[in-house]
Amino acid sequence: MKIIKIVTLLPISTLLITALAGCGNDTNKVSQSASPAAATPSGPPVTLTVEVFDRGIQGQPDLNNNTWTRYINDNFGKQNNAIVKFVAVPRSQEIDKLNVLMAAGEAPDVSFTYDSPTVSRYAKVNGITQLNDLLAKSGKELTNYLGKTVLSYGLFDGKQMAIPAKRTSLAWNGMFIRKDWLDKLGMPVPTTRDELYNTLVAFRDKNPGGVNGVIPWGLAATGLNYNYGNLGESFWGKQSEEEFVTTPVPFSWLRPGNKDALKFLNKLYNEKLISPDFALDKTAKQADADLTNGKIGFFSANWDYPLRQNISQPLKANVPTANYVPIDTFKNSEGKYKKIAYNENGVNVFIPKSSKNAELAIKYLNWMSDPKNLFFLQYGQEGVNHKIVNGIPQVINQTGDNMQISYLNLDYTLVVNGVELGDPQKNVKALAASAPGLENAAEESYKINTTDTYTNFFFDTPNESNIKFGKTLGDMNKLMTDKLIVCKPTEFDALYDKLVAEFQAAGGQAVVDENVKIYKAMQANKK
Repeated sequence: MKIIKIVTLLPISTLLITALAGCGNDTNKVSQSASPAAATPSGPPVTLTVEVFDRGIQGQPDLNNNTWTRYINDNFGKQNNAIVKFVAVPRSQEIDKLNVLMAAGEAPDVSFTYDSPTVSRYAKVNGITQLNDLLAKSGKELTNYLGKTVLSYGLFDGKQMAIPAKRTSLAWNGMFIRKDWLDKLGMPVPTTRDELYNTLVAFRDKNPGGVNGVIPWGLAATGLNYNYGNLGESFWGKQSEEEFVTTPVPFSWLRPGNKDALKFLNKLYNEKLISPDFALDKTAKQADADLTNGKIGFFSANWDYPLRQNISQPLKANVPTANYVPIDTFKNSEGKYKKIAYNENGVNVFIPKSSKNAELAIKYLNWMSDPKNLFFLQYGQEGVNHKIVNGIPQVINQTGDNMQISYLNLDYTLVVNGVELGDPQKNVKALAASAPGLENAAEESYKINTTDTYTNFFFDTPNESNIKFGKTLGDMNKLMTDKLIVCKPTEFDALYDKLVAEFQAAGGQAVVDENVKIYKAMQANKK
């Protein structure tokens, strides 16, 4: 299956970037310290600083002193005469905080961000360490684990400037429907857009759940869960690869067929087939309440959303007969169910130029790539932190020092995003195991949402227009979408054209033009 890549570049905060260019020592040069096979270094221990997200989770342990950090220091630190110290960065402010630390030359030796344009900007001003020589000397296991494709997402101007984590779970959005409602109506699972429309009408008119205020299709404000799934893709017309990858997502206003997709949603809204006040639900709390109270017949969200215990348990308590099943219903003109999936890369790890411990940082990531170490950081000790069920580990203890501050400790396992059991099929089963009683539905949803997929295109140069206009365009995109869904059908065409013209003038066209320029330069460099 050929995967087409398209672009999504997120705006970042203004950076005092000039402070980065000259900070720190030249750590591009590999130090002459002992090789990984040498004896444990002697003398005072070196402190290796490593970034960690503070997610502000209630009851979380000391982020510098818990089951997981002690394992790291006992098994990596002592062997390398080092103390690994974790520097907490608030998750909600990570870019702003990182910019400040970088500008001051105080960023952790091992820093990271999910925002590739941020890394690209640091690389552009010589603010981070080139890693090619360091990887060759001290990162063999790391290089083998990640592989060429994943590492390619950390290349800037042909140089390895970041270490992308391997993303093992690639499914993104999913769609779900109340199978018990379908059974009561004697209707099949819809497999096309027209079949879904007929199903939504039946949900509205016959109210198979017997609820007060039935909602055939549950939506929340644009940009949240309870979204439109791959409806847009089912309308999109053909484009060349260049046209496709240089049209930003979710800013697909000029993509052929996009107007028809929004018009379809407008039709549903005016026929009372979607949540009546969705545009006001800016936290998705109302949609969650409607879902767990059994009012919603169909919706789209993260691929495992209704299978998560914080949703499935209250739903089961309120409506014991409720049964959501994953479906694929938005077929395009070519008979495909095109949908976006995650790229193979996750978080971007980098070493600031100010770091005096660049080789030790690579050794740390290399140590983490060992399956034994990675497994412990994700699952801990059998009988204490996990149990084995049908050959698959399941987390059983997440309290006190054993609490994982993120799913499978992804904030500590910087070389991987997602479960890693060394086998893709086992990884899927491990994901499904987090939905007890709904494992089959979870596996089916993952399969559906990793079929007929495309991914975001990786641009190795930041789009300055997107950095300048991205926040404004993002806000406009949400307002435009909501306005077009709720307007009168007779007003739709004129309003669409008016809003798109305003969007393009506000920077949308500038972003596309610069994407085209970067894309062509990248293609030329391949020759």
